Amino acid sequence: MESVKSKKQSKTKTALNITGAEAIIHCLLEEGVDLLFGYPGGAIMPVYDELYKFQDSLNHVLTRHEQAAAHAAQGYARVSGKVGVAIATSGPGATNLVTGLADAQIDSTPIVCITGQVPRHLLGSDAFQETDIIGISTPVTKWNYQITEASEIPEIMAKAFYIAKSGRPGPVLVDITKNAQFDSFDFSYEKCDGIRSYKPVPKPDIEAIETAASLINSAKKPFIVFGQGVILGNAEEEFKAFIEKTGIPSAWTILGLSALPSDHPLNVGMVGMHGNYGPNVLTNECDVLIAIGMRFDDRVTGNLESYAKQARIIHFDIDPAEINKNVKVDVAVLGDARETLGLILDKVDNKKHDAWHQEFTKKYKEEYEAVIRHDVLPTKPGLTMGEVVSAINDASNNDAVIVTDVGQHQMVACRYARFNDSKSSITSGGLGTMGFALPAAIGAKMGAMDREVVAIIGDGGYQMNIQELATIFQNKTPVKIVVLNNDFLGMVRQWQELFFERRYASTEMVNPDFVKIAEGYFIEARRVTKRHELNDAVREMIKSKEPYFLEVKVEKEDNVFPMIPSGASVSDVRLK
Repeated sequence: MESVKSKKQSKTKTALNITGAEAIIHCLLEEGVDLLFGYPGGAIMPVYDELYKFQDSLNHVLTRHEQAAAHAAQGYARVSGKVGVAIATSGPGATNLVTGLADAQIDSTPIVCITGQVPRHLLGSDAFQETDIIGISTPVTKWNYQITEASEIPEIMAKAFYIAKSGRPGPVLVDITKNAQFDSFDFSYEKCDGIRSYKPVPKPDIEAIETAASLINSAKKPFIVFGQGVILGNAEEEFKAFIEKTGIPSAWTILGLSALPSDHPLNVGMVGMHGNYGPNVLTNECDVLIAIGMRFDDRVTGNLESYAKQARIIHFDIDPAEINKNVKVDVAVLGDARETLGLILDKVDNKKHDAWHQEFTKKYKEEYEAVIRHDVLPTKPGLTMGEVVSAINDASNNDAVIVTDVGQHQMVACRYARFNDSKSSITSGGLGTMGFALPAAIGAKMGAMDREVVAIIGDGGYQMNIQELATIFQNKTPVKIVVLNNDFLGMVRQWQELFFERRYASTEMVNPDFVKIAEGYFIEARRVTKRHELNDAVREMIKSKEPYFLEVKVEKEDNVFPMIPSGASVSDVRLK
């Protein structure tokens, strides 16, 4: 895409002779950026020198690791709907961003990462802290570009923000050689709102919409699975109007969580490996399956050979590459979800599918007796993850932003967290990045200072970016951190128990004193080991106006059910 030219640009700034480093700052300000996350170093030092001069208008948050900067930018983007920005130096600074870039790529999160690079004349010489970050990051970015001349900066930065946020969002990396940061040129900025050959939003096909409406109107057992595309397209109201008119039971993917209020009567739960029993089983009983803004991930479909073979399938998506990629569909409705759902609304009939909806209710009752009741209202001595999440719901009135890491706690939190508003569940979906939650929660809080942000983390993932407690302390960011500590890499241990005859190879954790560590960063901290302590501790945490750390010692060997074994059909979901 490097060779394509921008079009439809409008000048927003008259020419000004400045250095490339200062030009980067002006570009960020022109794009409305007021917050970025990063870590300085030699190859990006000219930009940091200019940042020093713009502290009143551009807040730089010093993370303690570049991976954390990328995850913080993701958390900020996910909760605010804006483009997150991260900045790092060359070599290891740049390569430390790669995990965050990969996570953002697969979860369609708009971030722009800026890296410094050795001077142009040293490229390819194995100079100190030189890496080919363009080659390294190409597979995990929506677009990347290396700037070697200062005069390139305005056009490339404009494209970077446009590409990151347009269509299906994603991460962009801009690598800038040191000479380009030092050199001066006549700067003027033109925002980009189009690029030749890049069509981020397909034009809806009215015939496809009419065909889809006909299938929906004639369906006896229609079923909707919705994903993050509803949130990214700001289509929550259109989606709600669509399901309420058609009366179709609707389930969410892990990234679709919070697009529809948890208590909506047509919200029937989560699909996927640890999703709810009814939505999984009844996927293979519906006659029309409507997928909206989701990509038929393997954790949702299970064995593709037996996935919804009885159903006619309609797929609403903005990305043509997702159509027929994993599941062959009967009707593809391409376009922005807000637009396509708006167009189909007048073409679908007012209906209720009460008998069909009752099937989901029956399955939920089975799941409640077999699993849910024991998770959220346990009678066994040890604390469960489910009751902790339930206590957080109660203390926050279902109004918190919940940021989760990856593992058992993630599945439990996504199953039991309750939400009133969209953009309230932030997690690492497709990449499954341990270490995501703590820095992402920092970014989320900075993107929604008026909301309570609670990070729910396992003891394994917590220690992968535990150094970000220093970022919380330095910035006085009132994030609430809950570590569900079972002294295990819990999800791996569960698989070892169920499928590897309890051979717990390298999964038991010998953990430090988490409370003392938090207190070492001057963060208020508390540990809960008994059930009678839990509710008071959670309420105390939520009421606090400062950062707060809560460790909850939960059952050491506890499993997350329902569960679809790897490679099994969604119909083979296990309740125990």
